[in-house]
Amino acid sequence: MSGVNEIRSTFLDFFAKNGHEVVSSSPLVPRNDPTLMFTNAGMVQFKNVFTGLEKRPYSRAVTAQKCVRAGGKHNDLDNVGYTARHHTFFEMLGNFSFGDYFKERAIELAWTLITKEYGLAKDRLLVTVYSEDEEAAGFWRKIAGLSDDRIIRISTSDNFWAMGDTGPCGPCSEIFYDHGPGVAGGPPGSPEQDGDRFIEIWNLVFMQYEQVTKEERVSLPRPSIDTGMGLERIAAVLQGVHNNYEIDLFKALIRASVEATGVAAEGGQTASHRIIADHLRASSFLIADGVLPSNEGRGYVLRRIMRRAMRHAHLLGAVDPLLHRLVPALVREMGAAYPELVRAESLITETLRLEETRFRRTLARGLGLLEEATGTMSAGQSLDGETAFKLYDTYGFPLDLTQDALKARGIDVDTAGFATAMERQRAEARASWSGSGEAATETVWFALRERLGGTEFLGYETETAEGVVTALVKDGREVQALEAGESGALILNQTPFYGESGGQVGDTGLVSGAGVRARVTDTQKKADGLFVHLVTVEEGSLTVGAPLELVVDHGRRGKIRANHSATHLLHEALRQVLGTHVAQKGSMVSQDRLRFDFSHPKPVDDGELGEVQRIANRIILQDAPVVTRLMAVDEAIESGAMALFGEKYGDEVRVVSMGTAVEGEKAGKAYSVELCGGTHVGRTGEIGLVHLVNEGAVAAGVRRLEALTGEAARRHLDQQERRLKEIAATLKVSVADVAERVATLVEDRRKLERELAEVRKKLAMGGGGAAAAEVREIGGVKFLGRVAEGVAPKDLKGLVDEGKKQVGSGIVALIGVSEDGKAGVVVGVTDDLTARFSAVDLVRAASEALGGKGGGGRPDLAQAGGPDGAKAAEALAAVEAVLGGA
Repeated sequence: MSGVNEIRSTFLDFFAKNGHEVVSSSPLVPRNDPTLMFTNAGMVQFKNVFTGLEKRPYSRAVTAQKCVRAGGKHNDLDNVGYTARHHTFFEMLGNFSFGDYFKERAIELAWTLITKEYGLAKDRLLVTVYSEDEEAAGFWRKIAGLSDDRIIRISTSDNFWAMGDTGPCGPCSEIFYDHGPGVAGGPPGSPEQDGDRFIEIWNLVFMQYEQVTKEERVSLPRPSIDTGMGLERIAAVLQGVHNNYEIDLFKALIRASVEATGVAAEGGQTASHRIIADHLRASSFLIADGVLPSNEGRGYVLRRIMRRAMRHAHLLGAVDPLLHRLVPALVREMGAAYPELVRAESLITETLRLEETRFRRTLARGLGLLEEATGTMSAGQSLDGETAFKLYDTYGFPLDLTQDALKARGIDVDTAGFATAMERQRAEARASWSGSGEAATETVWFALRERLGGTEFLGYETETAEGVVTALVKDGREVQALEAGESGALILNQTPFYGESGGQVGDTGLVSGAGVRARVTDTQKKADGLFVHLVTVEEGSLTVGAPLELVVDHGRRGKIRANHSATHLLHEALRQVLGTHVAQKGSMVSQDRLRFDFSHPKPVDDGELGEVQRIANRIILQDAPVVTRLMAVDEAIESGAMALFGEKYGDEVRVVSMGTAVEGEKAGKAYSVELCGGTHVGRTGEIGLVHLVNEGAVAAGVRRLEALTGEAARRHLDQQERRLKEIAATLKVSVADVAERVATLVEDRRKLERELAEVRKKLAMGGGGAAAAEVREIGGVKFLGRVAEGVAPKDLKGLVDEGKKQVGSGIVALIGVSEDGKAGVVVGVTDDLTARFSAVDLVRAASEALGGKGGGGRPDLAQAGGPDGAKAAEALAAVEAVLGGA
């Protein structure tokens, strides 16, 4: 046994045979722990089970858990590629007992798996236990037969695990593998323990206490087991290597990187290949789990990982984007164990390609400036913080990338100076907001929020209410009154006006009081809960402290509600038709239409769109009540409510459910259940109908639907019907026959185009026997070269094959020039000459003359292109020159 996939399956199968439930890996974005940026250990998905908040139908579990450590407290990013065992992404094998078996059985299972299933030599193994845990030491002596000198007692927190300052905790027992005296280092607990001879391969956590306070610790009534064994580490041991990057999985990924770059894995570029392989895994799995590159949060960490790998691709000399070309190799190695990789392969590929394409522009600028700034520096020196900040602020070159670029040269970066420059910029930005105008307006909301508190929103239950003016703002400054004709911002103690958020536009309407009336043109949310009404006073004077009647534009709100509810129906319909990987990535809900962005790696075809529309309208026709409940956020998500990725939720959330599913796995259950703070219809029938009008791409792996509801949808369909009748009249057929008539016209056009293409090909080859007259001898070899005007590049190969038949023994080069001036070139070499001439070499010479780069194919047939078709003659001459000099 040696392959990573076999090691993983053996682990899972062994514990399944011993009564454990095989539980799939949870996503890298934790569902049950908002304190974590990424899932970083196998126990994360079971955290609430261990604390008693959640009950599962099993008391034993085994997993192979995807983990990422590249941000926040657990961050291994800087070490990756330079050490033997650091990774951003890794797999954690673990078995768990929730109040079932405890120390003795856990030790017995671990020892049996390692020594019998995996076949590790017993004399190469030793263990550590917490110094006070004599019980565990006794079980190791009894079960494994280990002598006391191979049971090492550790008194530090390294061998005592705790979930936090309070909560479950307990002693650990670690299993170490001895690589032998040929490797430097001593056993754990010794002064030489940091060496590489003794490697920890498995940690068994005996969760037997609860830390009630800092001073008080009590025994748990149902002690539990939590173990973790890094798959990459145990694979290295089982495969007889001392470096994780030498196991079969990484060898395959590094081999793909080598083949794509043409740079050997050994020597000075070893770290670059390792970083690319590691970061490819992390990036691909994060994208598959719904994270997309951005400038904040998880998306920012993903972008850092991607860009670090992309810089190393640049160091390896990759001229074009590299990472996306390695995705198939990753899917081959890990797709069977993690099918989400297969499902998201297109999304992963396109995201990596676009990000690397964009980043190469930043990289070229930044590296050039970095070289200028550090060209005369040597190891041990430090780049000043001002320069590092300039690279970041002016040229978009992140600090961590600057540090990584200088690491190999032993040059540090003055991070304190960088932080000082960053704070100075922020202070200047704050100062610039103290002037007048729109920028200054943004600074006033925070002080108002602190002084007045948040605005109470009444708009879920009513569209009319009364409120008191608590503040007025004009041109970024608080004022006591707004007079007729003036515009400004109105703050109230409570309001039925919805503030723009979650994709839903803000409400409009009227506010009025004694002698005053003002029109609300928009409502926005500012500073965490402050509702800002943008108003124009039409009559009287609007003053602070005045009571007002507040009336939302009912007709407009009704259309917005219908469109918002329709987005929920479409979201669920998309998941049913396209798959559960679909997740909302943004929306815009206005009175006119709705726009819904969602994750999906490819265009949605007409059949799928029709099915999405059919399912959504079926729920509308149910005229089912739309039910809204307030729930604790954990309870809501646990009950199946969908949360929007990246949204921030408070302790309590609104859960909106509508309709009853009539087909699929959810048949008979609530059709759509989502966390949502927007306003919705009372019954689905109020939407009327939903009609999809457009579908397209907005970013890598993100698609956009646009739709109409109610009266707007009916008007659109009426207009489409009128246009169809006009087309039918023009074609002089009935509406029912329009499609057939158009298809006939299209086929007639294609036939004419094919005939024209054949004529062009004949003309390109000189028609009849003219081509044979143009065959010349160069260096004793027959050569046929022509410029084929108006011939599509896809047709050149066939013409070259015909030309090879004509010359019998020789070389054929054809260049096709398109209408936009670009050129394609194909070179063919007859089989008897491929030992002397390679079509690849010849086509590259032609491509270079055309202003292109590269080209490829086989020794007997190769193709390339170039942007400058005007140089077709020079391209043929370049091929002749190669032949003449051979």
